[in-house]
Amino acid sequence: MSGVQSIERAFVVMRALAVGPAGVTELAERCDLPKSTVARILNALEDQDAVEQDETGGDYRLGPSLADLAGAAAPGRNLITAARPHLWDLTEATSETSGLSVIDRDSVLYLDHYESSEEVLVRSWTGERVPLHLVPSGLVMLADQPEEFLASYLAKPLASTTAKSVTDPAAIRLRLREIQATGFAWGFAEFDESINSVAAPITDHTGATIAALHIHGPAYRFPERSQVAEIAEIVRLSADRLSQQLTY
Repeated sequence: MSGVQSIERAFVVMRALAVGPAGVTELAERCDLPKSTVARILNALEDQDAVEQDETGGDYRLGPSLADLAGAAAPGRNLITAARPHLWDLTEATSETSGLSVIDRDSVLYLDHYESSEEVLVRSWTGERVPLHLVPSGLVMLADQPEEFLASYLAKPLASTTAKSVTDPAAIRLRLREIQATGFAWGFAEFDESINSVAAPITDHTGATIAALHIHGPAYRFPERSQVAEIAEIVRLSADRLSQQLTY
């Protein structure tokens, strides 16, 4: 195999992993390459931290060195690249769409999402902005803002989009204290009557919140009442793992 061909095939494998974690056999099928070739490429990529394996014999996923390269190429891309496998995991675990967002002045800016395979879906919000207090992603980021920022935000007229939107500053402050204690936030039809969502904060090496992971789905099916606590914990743990990855 020539050097150029090796590079081309390595990129084919990495693009296949961008879809989601997979083992050697599944990757060989995705890439239409022999298993032996894929195995050699994965070994070389693993040596460079371009891919990583959950455990011996387990699935491979994109590694941390790719996040570093993406970050050097374009601001913010390292976060999106690092978050992609975690979004995939969240959607696989819950069968609902997952997403990544950051704070942009007084709004949530949705950066990326991984879509559920369910027939009935909530539309993609990637690239959209929403007031911080109306969605769980905004609330978990608002919970870590300085008092000066929070006081200024709450002093402004707060938008209301459904009958369940919370706009009372005192009620929002109480909610933010709960988020600080639990590490996640649920929203039930507060921004859109047909959508429920749960989010958890992503932190940097100082512990400051820099982004949020969330899962959202149609209110008629998400979440099942018996799974509210379990789903919140899944999102919180996923956000913690991503935070650790970014710190490393």
